[in-house]
Amino acid sequence: MLTIIIQVAVSFVATIAFAVLFQVPKEQYIYSGICGAAGWLCYLLVMQSYPSPSVASFAAVVVLTLLARNFAVRRKAPVTIFLICGIFPLVPGAGIYYTAYNFIMGYNDLAVAKGIETFKIAVAIALAIVVTFSLPTNFFGRWRKNIKKI
Repeated sequence: MLTIIIQVAVSFVATIAFAVLFQVPKEQYIYSGICGAAGWLCYLLVMQSYPSPSVASFAAVVVLTLLARNFAVRRKAPVTIFLICGIFPLVPGAGIYYTAYNFIMGYNDLAVAKGIETFKIAVAIALAIVVTFSLPTNFFGRWRKNIKKI
């Protein structure tokens, strides 16, 4: 449990650091960090119950994209501010690196295996964004109106 809390905290800080690099407005740093932390928390929880990186990435990006769209409506900011920064902890950069490394070192079987796994994660991320963006925009407007009533 402690490791999950530490990982979520680190993903929050890493997402904010990426937001600084991405030149996100300062008032959106916390919200970008929340997106990254929520996505990583969802990833960890799905991995505990169903250990498949592509399925966990899909679920995490769905949660992340829903949150990013909600923040975009509530904060009156472009959704890319929250989505691109929040997706940072989930991008399979290490998988790409190890695919190239194993290929260069001559371990072709490991390179292909890692490459296929990385490709599946990348496709899962893309599909999750497309599926979540297919939701009508007025869904988020109604959600915002219901929040204001509370």
